[in-house]
Amino acid sequence: MAGDYDFVVLGGGSGGVRAARIASQHGARTAIVEEFRLGGTCVIRGCVPKKLYVYASRFADDFRDSAGFGWSFENARFDWPSLVAAKEKEISRLSAAYRANLEKAGVDIFETRGTFAGRGEIALGDGRRLRARHALVATGGRPHAGLDVPGIDLAIDSNRVFDLPKFPARLLVVGGGYIAVEFASLFARLGAEVALAFRADLPLRGFDADLRKAVADALARAGVALRAGVLPKAIRRDGDALAVALSDGSEKRFDQVLCAMGRAPNTAGLGLEGLGVALKANGAVAVDRYSATNVAGVHGVGDVTDRINLTPVAIREGHALADTLFGGKPTAVDHDHVPSAVFTTPELGTVGLSEEAARARFCVVDIHKADFRPMRATLSGSGDRTLMKLVVDGETDRVLGAHAFGDGAGEMAQLLAIPLRMGATKADFDATMALHPTAAEEFVTMRGPPARHLRAS
Repeated sequence: MAGDYDFVVLGGGSGGVRAARIASQHGARTAIVEEFRLGGTCVIRGCVPKKLYVYASRFADDFRDSAGFGWSFENARFDWPSLVAAKEKEISRLSAAYRANLEKAGVDIFETRGTFAGRGEIALGDGRRLRARHALVATGGRPHAGLDVPGIDLAIDSNRVFDLPKFPARLLVVGGGYIAVEFASLFARLGAEVALAFRADLPLRGFDADLRKAVADALARAGVALRAGVLPKAIRRDGDALAVALSDGSEKRFDQVLCAMGRAPNTAGLGLEGLGVALKANGAVAVDRYSATNVAGVHGVGDVTDRINLTPVAIREGHALADTLFGGKPTAVDHDHVPSAVFTTPELGTVGLSEEAARARFCVVDIHKADFRPMRATLSGSGDRTLMKLVVDGETDRVLGAHAFGDGAGEMAQLLAIPLRMGATKADFDATMALHPTAAEEFVTMRGPPARHLRAS
C-alpha cells in the first residue's frame, strides 16, 4: 500500500490539477495519478497547441494584407518542422509549470495509470495501491473516429495531427465541429489543399445559424473545399497517398485524412462499473450539481462528465469540488452564460442563446444584427466580413445571446459574458458609450428596428 489519502485524483488535466492543488491547500492529503503528461488535453494536445498553430497560420493573411498598407514581403516561407518544435518546447514548459505548482502545493504525483480496485482503493500501474477517502475521476475525453468504414485506421485524429513528421500538402478533414473547422482553416492558411467533409448542410451544429453560414463562407474564401453531406466510404493506401472513396461517388487522393468527428468520455477500463458508478449512454460519468456521483466518495469533473466540455469549465468544477469537500464551502458551478470561441480565421465568439434556441424558449425574440466590412479590409482588399448579433427577449428587453464573427471575436465573447450573466438589457447596451473605431462598438450602436419573431402558440 503506497499510502492513505484524503483525496486521490485520476487525471492530470486542467480540472484534475486544479482540484488537487486547491484540496491540498485546504489541508487535505492529496495525490494525483497521470499516465502521460501533466496538463491534459488542453495543454498537451488541444487548446494551447491548436491556438499556437492558429497564430502561425494567420501570418499568411498578415503578409498578404500588408501590401495594401505599403509593406512588401518577398520569399516568405513556412517551415512545418520549426513550428512543431516550437510548439513542443512551449507545451513542455507548461507541463513543467503544472508539476511545479502541484509540488509547491504539496500534492504527491504518481506517473502511472490508475484504476479503481474497490471502494476507496486505487490500483496503480506499477502494482502499488492508494487508499482514498474521496476519489475524483478527471480523465477527460479522447478522440473517436465516429466512422466505421474500411481503412479508417489509416486516418489520424486530433491528437496525432500536431506532430506529423511531414506537412500534409493535401488534407481531408472529416467532421463539422469546432475541432474540424479550426484545423481546416489553419492548414489551408499554412498552404495545404484542404477539403472538409461533414454530414450536415453547414458546419458547427448547435451554433447560431447566421454564424454557421459566416464560418462556411470564410472557409470557402480561404480555399477550403466544403463537401456538405459527404463522408468517406472507404480509405485505402495508394502509393504515398491515401485514396478516399466518398459517399457522393467520387474518389480523391490525399496525403492525410484527419478524422475529427468528436470526442468521447475517457472512462473505459477505469473500474467504474465494478463500483456501481452510474454512467451516461456515451460512457460519461453521471454527476449532480456538486460533481458527486451516485457512489459516496467518488466524484467527476471536466470532459469525462460531458456537461460543457471546455477547459475553463473543468477548472471551475475542480475548484468548486475541492472547496465543497475540504474548504467548508459547498459550491455548485453555474453552467449558464459560458462563453466559447471557434478559432477559425476570422474567429467566432459566442455567449448565451442562439437565435434558434431563444425562439424555441421565449414568446417574443428580437434580433439585432450588424454585417459589415472590417476596417482592415478596406485597404487590404480582403473579402472578409464581420458579423455581430444580439438576441433579445422582446418582452423584458434582456439580452439572451451575443454572437460575433470577426477579428477578436473570442476576446469580445469573454467580456460580453459579464453583462449577460448580470442580466443586462438591450437598453443597457444602448446606453453604453461606443469606443471608436473598433469592431466591438457595433454591440452598443445597433439602433435600427429589430427583426421580431413571435413563437407560435
